[in-house]
Amino acid sequence: VSTSYLQLAAFALGTVGWILCTISMGLVEWRVWHVNNTTIISSGIAWVGIWKVCFITYLHVSPGYKEQFCHKFSGYESSIPHEIYAAQGLLLIAMFLGLLGVTATIFALRKIYMGIIHKTLITRFFLVAGFFYILAGLCVLIPVSWNFYSVTHNQSIAFPPSYYMPSSPAAQEAGAAIPIGIVAVILLLLSGTFSLSYRFPVTANTTMK
Repeated sequence: VSTSYLQLAAFALGTVGWILCTISMGLVEWRVWHVNNTTIISSGIAWVGIWKVCFITYLHVSPGYKEQFCHKFSGYESSIPHEIYAAQGLLLIAMFLGLLGVTATIFALRKIYMGIIHKTLITRFFLVAGFFYILAGLCVLIPVSWNFYSVTHNQSIAFPPSYYMPSSPAAQEAGAAIPIGIVAVILLLLSGTFSLSYRFPVTANTTMK
């Protein structure tokens, strides 16, 4: 037990990182667009996520939407950047891998804290958990980097007319999902490193084969 403190920390960090990954995936505030024309986008601010775009409007632009209008990315649309669809897949993969990493860590820690000494099984599960955490972190890092690059270069998106969005903003900034994603990446990579660093203690009674 005394040799698995880092792996216990890996479980805590990995769990928080996985939760933050899930939160960032559900947020629409990836890119915050500032627009000059407030005829439809009343607040002058629109949010571009990886699943949908939203903005506040005081016009009845669509049935059922009187103040906040959201348009989901349904299916594949050629006008939507490919990195948005790639981000959807990568974050879903990251969420799944993070869950597998947490599960593998729980299994290994359960063996240790219940006194079930099985060197090969425990070591392998920590290794598997470490690889899952690191892969999950990389899967989050790619869409976070893409979106941050798009924000810093003020890249435009040719939205279809049904989105009621301008093709380019006057300015844009990183939304809350990007820093949350960055923290998730750091935590997942740390938890992966801690898991991979586990070494089964060698005692005097242990016979190495």
